[in-house]
Amino acid sequence: MSSLLKHLVITVFLLVIATIAPVLAQEKITVYPVNYPLAYFAERIGGAHVDVVFPAPPDIDPAFWVPDRKTIGDYQKADLIVLNGAGYAKWTKKASLPMLRSVNTAQAFLDNLIQIQTETTHSHGPTGEHSHAGTAFTTWLDFSQAAQQAEAIYLALAKKLPDYQKKLKENFQELENDLLNLDRQLLDLSALKPRIPLYGSHPIYQYLVRRYGVNMKMVMWEPDEDPGDQHWRELDLIQTEHPSSWMIWEDEPLQASIDRLAEMGIRSLVFSPCFNRPEKEDFLAVMKQNIKNLRAVYELEK
Repeated sequence: MSSLLKHLVITVFLLVIATIAPVLAQEKITVYPVNYPLAYFAERIGGAHVDVVFPAPPDIDPAFWVPDRKTIGDYQKADLIVLNGAGYAKWTKKASLPMLRSVNTAQAFLDNLIQIQTETTHSHGPTGEHSHAGTAFTTWLDFSQAAQQAEAIYLALAKKLPDYQKKLKENFQELENDLLNLDRQLLDLSALKPRIPLYGSHPIYQYLVRRYGVNMKMVMWEPDEDPGDQHWRELDLIQTEHPSSWMIWEDEPLQASIDRLAEMGIRSLVFSPCFNRPEKEDFLAVMKQNIKNLRAVYELEK
């Protein structure tokens, strides 16, 4: 082969590589969600075709976290921004996020969101004082709504990755089946003894209460803090109107809180909303454990 022909072959080869390289680079898109449940949904649906980045620190509630300027810039540059809606992650209302690359996963049930009326404020560690007034935002604790949020992610990804729609749909349907199975389990469980009175340690269970008919009175306690004398006195008053043998916590509480509740005849169990990525398990495993924990209420209560 002459040197001229070799040079021509090499030139054509380099041109071909230069042409297809951008296409190959675009096969995997970057997805930035605002909480871990949405990150899990995106990972399950997108599979190998997505790079899901959830940058919130593991020790901060993402609902009240405010990212720094660089992280907001990373969100702005993402191929897809996955929003929870329902007033979740208030920083997203102040940042200039590209609407055409954002999906509000609560859009399908906007008319069914729960409004909360409260003037009480408290703090979550370094995030400072805040209130839970406004719209209840733990939408995914109604697993039928979680399935709708997953569908919104699927539809958004299908537009971004049209060549992989079949696989995306298969992945979504598997996830949807898992979520609706959780939904059926809780519906069946709560139907056994639907009016068992419960306490919720934090005002985050509104959609769980509504969907599954849970008879819950929610207070404003943190699992890693002593509630304080005033909250203990308030619980004494609540017991006269709403006597319960169970406190549902969002995370493992202090042993001192468990012991003091036990002295009042109140058992403790965890039903985690799974805001942040778990250290060892995933969203589905955590929700299965939540249901297993809650099953104790219906098996032990008369």
